[in-house]
Amino acid sequence: MNTQVLTVSSKGQISLPVSIRKLLSIETGDKLVAYASGDVIMLKTLKLPTAEEIETSLDAAQKWASSVGYEENDVNDIIKSVRKRKKQ
Repeated sequence: MNTQVLTVSSKGQISLPVSIRKLLSIETGDKLVAYASGDVIMLKTLKLPTAEEIETSLDAAQKWASSVGYEENDVNDIIKSVRKRKKQ
């Protein structure tokens, strides 16, 4: 485990040490999610899907929907039924 002591700036900012950024392949512009529980703060890298990955997922979802007989005009009814179940 790579443990480092960080200092919080007057603006509430911290800097991630180079060794940790390299270890986790964190680059400028990457996103992190911060979790807090008690006095523990945990950071997790957030890897957003690429446009190609989103397109692949949408294609797979459309193929599945077609295979079970769903059509585009069924979407609103499906959303309403799921929302109704969540309220119960």
